[in-house]
Amino acid sequence: MRCPHCGSLDDKVIDSRSLANGEAIRRRRECISCGLRFTSYERIDEKPLMVVKRDGRREPFERSKIERGLTRALEKRPISDEAAQKAKATNEIPSETIGNMVLQRLYILDKVAYIRFASVYKKYETENEFLEEIRHLRRQGKAKE
Repeated sequence: MRCPHCGSLDDKVIDSRSLANGEAIRRRRECISCGLRFTSYERIDEKPLMVVKRDGRREPFERSKIERGLTRALEKRPISDEAAQKAKATNEIPSETIGNMVLQRLYILDKVAYIRFASVYKKYETENEFLEEIRHLRRQGKAKE
């Protein structure tokens, strides 16, 4: 960390504290060169979920766009407010949905990686389960030929 007084990069951390439910860290530092004490803050720079549009453009996911679209689609329809709220996006997604999405991508990308991920995700306990998945892959490959 660069000292705000002398610009030196030599400092030592005197104290560290977690802030905002662990989402940030406050560090008290002391410059070794000039002795100035100063505070720095660290936080995780989260990678936003991106949406790839049909024309190839990429933009950050905006939940409000989905909700607006659903509101318009349900407008003047014989659907209760409760049912409409259930149709709107939630803050939760089942792990099964994520696992299946990963499996689909791995199936296209690399069959060995697919099998390795599937063995953990689908909790194979016997070699027969493993072999059956491989047979399934082979049948899928032959069906596409």
